[in-house]
Amino acid sequence: MKPDRSRLAALAPALWLAVFFAFPFLLVAKLSLSDMALAMPPYAPTLDWSRGLSGVRAFLAGLDLETYARLKDDRLYLDAYLSSLWLAGLGTAILLLVGYPIAYGIARCPPAAQRLLVMAVILPFWTSFLIRVYAWIAILKPAGLLNAALGALGLPAVNLLNTETAVVLGLVYAYLPFMVLPLYAVLERQDPHLVEAARNLGATPAQAFWRVTFPISLPGVAAGALLGFIPMAGEFVIPDLLGGSETLMLGRVIWTEFFANRDWPAASAVAIVLLATLLVPILIFERQPGKFLR
Repeated sequence: MKPDRSRLAALAPALWLAVFFAFPFLLVAKLSLSDMALAMPPYAPTLDWSRGLSGVRAFLAGLDLETYARLKDDRLYLDAYLSSLWLAGLGTAILLLVGYPIAYGIARCPPAAQRLLVMAVILPFWTSFLIRVYAWIAILKPAGLLNAALGALGLPAVNLLNTETAVVLGLVYAYLPFMVLPLYAVLERQDPHLVEAARNLGATPAQAFWRVTFPISLPGVAAGALLGFIPMAGEFVIPDLLGGSETLMLGRVIWTEFFANRDWPAASAVAIVLLATLLVPILIFERQPGKFLR
């Protein structure tokens, strides 16, 4: 009997997901149910295979939800959670406001110009993400390029570094291509005769846009929002370098718990809560795609 080629083709991605997603996720989930311990590794319980079934029973009996209860009772984690959602939501809204006109303009250019402009959108990915964030430090610091330009114009200096404003600027800059590219892909395929028909039926340019173009582009809006919001909510580098000590985001909290406090269970629980939150918009988009296609 010949093997089913479709099943063999699906085996490679299934193994990839099992090794690089399922196993790490189960490990983090297990750590979130453990307790902090002054030992190596810094958590308990650990599974002792030498004891057989009794070791497995002792291991399962030691798992509990105390770490999640501790997260609920500590205001720091709630503040970081809400701050992450707020900054990621604000950044996503700005991405849409900035990215939509860019994508719309690119889609309405001649094909040769479209290729050049898409290349310009992708070009920042050719540079290290860390270097690009450090460039924003040079721009926003008190003696940086921004204040030098404001001084040359006779305007007062501003102090943006180590503020939430700097974090939002960094997020929008870093993730803008993730909004522009899906929107461009949808808008570029739009039939221009639809807008022409709407104009012939008496619609103004604004009405034609809101009643024809924008509804058609909703799949790109949803995809861009997901691609921007999900990584921004768990971002670590940008709030750490641009936000200073006063900016709370879950990415920084997870790093602090893992490497500074050595509280691996708390860090794992925070990561699981963040993952569960980010799954909600993904499931909504996946189960109700029709709403974005109307």
